[in-house]
Formats: sequence, C-alpha cells, structure tokens
Amino acid sequence: MTAPDMNAPIQKIAAMTVALVLTGALSACAGLYDPATDANSPVAPRVQALVDANRQYPRWADFPKVLEAPPAPMAIAAQVNTLRVTGGGLAGEVTRLEWQNTGDPEAFAADVQARVNATPVAPVTAETQAEMEAFIRRTRERGRAPPPVDRR
Repeated sequence: MTAPDMNAPIQKIAAMTVALVLTGALSACAGLYDPATDANSPVAPRVQALVDANRQYPRWADFPKVLEAPPAPMAIAAQVNTLRVTGGGLAGEVTRLEWQNTGDPEAFAADVQARVNATPVAPVTAETQAEMEAFIRRTRERGRAPPPVDRR
C-alpha cells in the first residue's frame, strides 16, 4: 500500500466527523428559533393573538392587482426614440460649450484677476487675510534652519 492509499480512510473519517458535528450543531440551533411565547409574560396573550392573526400573511390576495396593461411595443419604441432625440439635442448643446480657454493664458489670468479685484471684500475678510500673511511670515521665520555648527 502506498502513502496516499493509507491516508484515504483518515480523510474520509475526518470528513464524516465534521459533517456529523455540523449537523448536530445546526439541529441544536434550530430549537433557538422556536417562536413559542413565554406564558409567564404579561403580554403573552396579546403577542400570541398577533402571531396567530398574522401567521398566513402575506397572501396572494393581499398583493395589488395590475390594473393597466403593459405598454405596447410601439409605445415603448416611441419613448425610446424621444429619448434619443432629446439626447442628441443635449449632445449638440454640449459640443457648443467652450470647455477650454484656447486664447492667451496670461490674458485669461489677468481677466480672472480683474474680476476678483472688482468684487468688494468685507473688512473682516481683509483682516483675516492680513492675519494669515503674518502667520505665514512668522512660520517661515521659525522654519529657517539654524546656522551650521563649526566643528573645528
């Protein structure tokens, strides 16, 4: 007998043992989901009445009936064509948009800066900007490296 033949019964026994243990564990868990109500509870009669009343819910009779017939294939085709036409119009509008500035970048930057400068700034914002610049200046001064140490 070779080594693989000798291990075959051990593998089968191990597989059967695992299957039996899992079956036992699952059957033990099944008792945990028993919907019995505790008879000593003060709300037990009400809970049991609600459970009994709704035991068969939902029924097919409780589902809403389809009142209208499904749309005809020609109606669906007309809606699809309408969407295609609308999508084509939208694509045409998108192609007319200017997505990138093809002119001089310096002129564009100057135009943006002029628009920003034309917007009035609140005094509080100006103070905040000055405070930020002072903080940046102080931080840069603190961030300078000390002079090198002379090792001679």
